[in-house]
Amino acid sequence: MSNTFGTIFRVTTFGESHGPALGAVIDGCPALLPISENDIQKQLDRRKPGQNSLTTQRKEADKVSILSGIEKGLTTGAPIALLINNTDTRPVDYKHFSNAPRPSHADLTYFLKYGILLSSGGGRASARETVGRVAAGAIAEKLLFVRHGVQIVSWVSAVGKTTAPDLVKKAPTHVLIDRFAVRCPDEQAAKEMTAEIENARDSGDSIGGIVTCLCKGVPAGWGEPVFDKLSAMLAHAMMSIPASKGFEIGSGFNAVKMRGSEHNDLFVKKGKLLGTVTNNSGGIQGGISNGEDIYFRVAFKPTATIAKEQKTASFNGQTVNLSGKGRHDPCVVPRAVPVVEAMTALVLADAALRHIPPEK
Repeated sequence: MSNTFGTIFRVTTFGESHGPALGAVIDGCPALLPISENDIQKQLDRRKPGQNSLTTQRKEADKVSILSGIEKGLTTGAPIALLINNTDTRPVDYKHFSNAPRPSHADLTYFLKYGILLSSGGGRASARETVGRVAAGAIAEKLLFVRHGVQIVSWVSAVGKTTAPDLVKKAPTHVLIDRFAVRCPDEQAAKEMTAEIENARDSGDSIGGIVTCLCKGVPAGWGEPVFDKLSAMLAHAMMSIPASKGFEIGSGFNAVKMRGSEHNDLFVKKGKLLGTVTNNSGGIQGGISNGEDIYFRVAFKPTATIAKEQKTASFNGQTVNLSGKGRHDPCVVPRAVPVVEAMTALVLADAALRHIPPEK
């Protein structure tokens, strides 16, 4: 099983949804970086369950404990171990799934690969696994901001058929994004998205959406072609998040509707360096950051666990009726926002440490 991400800034996550605890171990973080538990807790609080009526009603404080690697508020260069205890586990909720794999879950594929059916609500396939990513990502975000001035912000840009206006150029802040439970900074779109989620929830169903991410201040030169292009590593990171179904950067799939003369980002002098007039490339060209803002979108499917009864098959092939009795989000995107930010930070922190500037 692959549980480690990164080349120099390496993160290993551990734990299951209904086990005793989850966490992360970070290796390769430079020494003397100022880090407090509050730096990590702020992002964990944005991801934790039970925040409002739009999320799962599981109650977890997601309180982080720093076990090693940080002393007197500074990283030491040693591995950083982070622990988050589970306090509201209900493995009994999943007993009735022991004879039948849940539709669109990882129950069947994990069983076929590993030969064991976990009783912990999906085990490592559960979205609760992302708590370790968010904890580690908070440290990566601090490293990026302190050492390079990089800022990362994500928001919900679509839920179902409701799409918010393009806000990339406006660069919304965390304060604006967190004003609404759905984490869309546009008030009208947020109201419509909330209604879509509530309608899906009240009908025993679920709905999907899109998270947009914007990275400001990324210097030119990050990324390692040809196989570890910065865009490729971002795609890898985003598609590793549970429930993610699509990734597009810059103009994305809309590029197919354009001519080259429309799509090309023409160069212009910006200060001492060249920049681009437009940013259809999304801040990355040839797999290397070009100094412009990096922005991309991640699509998430409707939550697989739903309250509606569905006719499916048991492990022995018999027809059964299943409905989700566990606690689940009717839409994952509001809580996916800090997860997208965390995975982005892990990619950029690793890219920063891998980058060797050319000799002048």
